Amino acid sequence: KLAMSLDGRTAMASGESQWITGPAARSDVQRLRAMSCAIVTGVGTVLADDCALTVRAGDLGLPPEEAERAAARQPLRVVLDSGLRTPPGAKVLDGTAPTLLCHGPDAAVPAQIEDSKAPCLLLPHRAEGLSLDILMQELAARQCTEILVESGPRLAGAFLRLGLLDELVVYMAPALLGSGARPLLELPLSAMADKVSLQLEDARRVGEDWRFIARPLVAESAEA
Repeated sequence: KLAMSLDGRTAMASGESQWITGPAARSDVQRLRAMSCAIVTGVGTVLADDCALTVRAGDLGLPPEEAERAAARQPLRVVLDSGLRTPPGAKVLDGTAPTLLCHGPDAAVPAQIEDSKAPCLLLPHRAEGLSLDILMQELAARQCTEILVESGPRLAGAFLRLGLLDELVVYMAPALLGSGARPLLELPLSAMADKVSLQLEDARRVGEDWRFIARPLVAESAEA
């Protein structure tokens, strides 16, 4: 899930990003969360936004009883935090939903994190950071089959480059953030031939914003 301005920007250069989209789009995101087994983010997003990554019954736009049932099962919050920099007082450690902190081999688990009772998962390092392939295997072992990535451009770009995204859900606001703002995805492409082609599955208006659902197209092999 990604949110951007009309000029494809997700946040100001300072990291300020709340709120690009309007209430209807944010309610739609709550429904995405409610359908997910796990929500993956990076420590940069946690430090910048202190996000809770929970399903909020009042924001689902559903009848009260149905909303309460949906919010009763909170998805697993997964934070990729190589050096375990997540503050002990962060909302992702507030106990309102289960949390998994993923760290690198050189990180020592602080006592405050141990006290939070949030389990920690050691992941090997790869070129893109912590191993996302191993992470997907670990989440599959936990029977997480619907995984929502809510992150900054670096982590989102890494998932896409590794072919780990089945679907992009992009919310676009009718606003311009300017050329100095942060891009939607970190994709260091230098030639038109390197572009990532997408198949548009759906486009619809959500409040004052637009929602696009697209699937990355897998390149055909030379023998095909």
